[in-house]
Amino acid sequence: MRAAMAVQVKPRKPIRRFDVFAEYRKLDALDDGKPVDQAKGYGLWVAKVVAARTFRRDKTDDGTAADVPRRRRKWHVLSGTPQTDKLFDHEIVERMGAEFYRERFAPAIRDAHSSGKTYESIRDRLRRRWKPDPEADQDR
Repeated sequence: MRAAMAVQVKPRKPIRRFDVFAEYRKLDALDDGKPVDQAKGYGLWVAKVVAARTFRRDKTDDGTAADVPRRRRKWHVLSGTPQTDKLFDHEIVERMGAEFYRERFAPAIRDAHSSGKTYESIRDRLRRRWKPDPEADQDR
């Protein structure tokens, strides 16, 4: 009888820099004392803000929005949608697969973060070794 081979959990879809950044910033928020639900929302929100700035074509920001005082809320809002923990779970965790997130992705990011590695130093190195499962439903 053959010895059971360890099955390596694979992501359902390719892991994006966006995913790594959102998780890394979630950990920053936890370090700052935010509860888990708000840390997830914050990680997702800041990843979207940075992505929008990176890919924005219209660079004519006059800075006036930053001058308007804002009421503190539990969730950051983008385009009228609160960036919540449930949205984080849907857009990040479900996309890659909950098992992969729990067993491989989150622990690897947490280990790198807690050892003082910067996001820039880990984003591509970690993603390189995580290839999607070719049998996963790519349309889900």
